[in-house]
Amino acid sequence: MKHYRVATIPGDGIGKEVLPAARAVLDRVAAHHGLSLSYDEFDWSCERYLAEGAMMPEDGLDRIRHHDSVLLGAVGWPGVPDHVSLWGLLIPIRRSFRQYVNLRPISVLEGVPSPVSGARPGEVDFVVVRENNEGEYSQIGGRAFEGTPEETVVQESVFTRKGVERVLEYAFDLAGRRGGRLTSATKSNGIVHTMPFWDELVAERASAHPDVSWEQEHIDALAAKIVLAPARFDVIVGSNLFGDILSDLAAAVAGGIGVAPSANLNPEREFPSMFEPVHGSAPDIAGRGLANPLGAIWSASMMLDHLGHAEAGAQVMDAVRTVLASSPVRTADLGGTAGTAEFTAEVIGKLP
Repeated sequence: MKHYRVATIPGDGIGKEVLPAARAVLDRVAAHHGLSLSYDEFDWSCERYLAEGAMMPEDGLDRIRHHDSVLLGAVGWPGVPDHVSLWGLLIPIRRSFRQYVNLRPISVLEGVPSPVSGARPGEVDFVVVRENNEGEYSQIGGRAFEGTPEETVVQESVFTRKGVERVLEYAFDLAGRRGGRLTSATKSNGIVHTMPFWDELVAERASAHPDVSWEQEHIDALAAKIVLAPARFDVIVGSNLFGDILSDLAAAVAGGIGVAPSANLNPEREFPSMFEPVHGSAPDIAGRGLANPLGAIWSASMMLDHLGHAEAGAQVMDAVRTVLASSPVRTADLGGTAGTAEFTAEVIGKLP
């Protein structure tokens, strides 16, 4: 029996509700496939920050470094600035563990109507590959002359050849295994250093993947085309900022961020990868049992796939699709009346 240790970080708000749902689904499918999963739970959160002054302990990364995977619920809470919660937990994990690929699949699922007319199940199915370790989200910069009319703020973007090449290689390889089409998000007409550099490296990587057809689109035009013609895309690759924005936009096209999963991958498997739903902590419904667990369940499916158990991961998503396509069970964000527990139980009931 193959055994895996999973670090779980429920985090804040509905993260504490959707992560147990994902675990319940994982336990059911793992038993069917002869897998053993054990969980070590960590209370790292905004609640911890308010009580102890830090999102996680100083040795937090060492505590999870040797786990096989990390499952995260949600992070963020009123009273704690978003940059504090992000840089105190998520970004240190992503960067210390070299999770340089942020993978966000986008599908219009049968039974989840898209707000975009013409975005139909079976036709809209693409993946956003976001560079996850550098780019626009750097720590380089600062403020000068604070509080004066001369106040100046500088924020530097950092693009390295190594950092860009490795995420592009992942994206081209993924496109080669999917539909053979790649779209690169750029803005080289206005950003005169980093984006032309990005474009040059895209062209270089493309020459090593002659089986993949590719194009580049300026980010503003690309955002419009994702809404107007989402079925045309297969793999979209973008910088940290562009990938972040496009993937949330694409999730809305697919029916809402409540259904969207993500994976923070260390493709070399030198460190654990982290899996998390895209939605936030949703303070307005936290603790009421109303949260949609679909994003967390889908993220758990991606974890199984990354661990080498694609069949188990596919069974999870088959169960989700069956529930959505053939039953009225929906959480409120999808127009239904079911709570977290009811939707989870319905998914588990469709598993072998």
